[in-house]
Amino acid sequence: MADNNTDVSKMPFERAIEELETIVKRLEEGKVPLEESVAIYERGEALKKRCEELLRQAEARVEKITLDSSGKPSGTAPLDVN
Repeated sequence: MADNNTDVSKMPFERAIEELETIVKRLEEGKVPLEESVAIYERGEALKKRCEELLRQAEARVEKITLDSSGKPSGTAPLDVN
C-alpha cells in the first residue's frame, strides 16, 4: 500500500485513485484489524474527496469548440454538461 504519510491534498488524480482502490480491496477482504480498518477508511474518504475535487477542476476546464457559419472553428465556449 502507498505511504500513508503522503499529503492527499497534493496527490495527482492517478495516484489518489490507485491508493483508494487498494484501500477498498483491503477493506473488502475483511482481514484488516479493526483499528487499521478505521484508519484506512478515513484515509480513503480523504482520497475520495481529492479525486472528486480534481474531477471538478478538470470538468471546469473542458471546453467545446464553436464553429462559424462556414463550419470552421471560431473559438471555444464552456462545456454545458446539462
